[in-house]
Amino acid sequence: MIGIILSMKYYSYENFRQDTNELINKVKEYNPNAIVAIARGGLTIVHVMAEGLDVRDVQSLRTELYDKTQKRDSIKIFNNCEFKDVKRVLVVDDIADSGDTFKAVMESLESRNKGIKFKSAALFYKKTSIYEPDFWINEAEEWIEFFWEVV
Repeated sequence: MIGIILSMKYYSYENFRQDTNELINKVKEYNPNAIVAIARGGLTIVHVMAEGLDVRDVQSLRTELYDKTQKRDSIKIFNNCEFKDVKRVLVVDDIADSGDTFKAVMESLESRNKGIKFKSAALFYKKTSIYEPDFWINEAEEWIEFFWEVV
């Protein structure tokens, strides 16, 4: 379980716009045929990345690992992605925090879709994560409060 959050960093739209463009530039060489958003964190990012990479095959997987800021004991993955004539898929989330979500999603997709290459991307990566995305922009050292979470 996550204990008390000692510090929090607000992540603005301007930071998001700049970092997402940087992430798009990093991913361009991979040239994905499809993009999968890990919902909910990856949804906002994937829309922008799909536009920037000109990818029309956009899908999502819903996962549950956190209740607000409290980590659950196990992850649940809902629904499945279906790929037709796809060779390269980019899987996107906002942050690789513990890494549990990314690891579970990548393993699930790879085991169900033989012959497809999967790579991952995130705006933030924590060095303590058990999973390091193939592409990431910022190292997270505190809890990130994304602009889309502030209502």
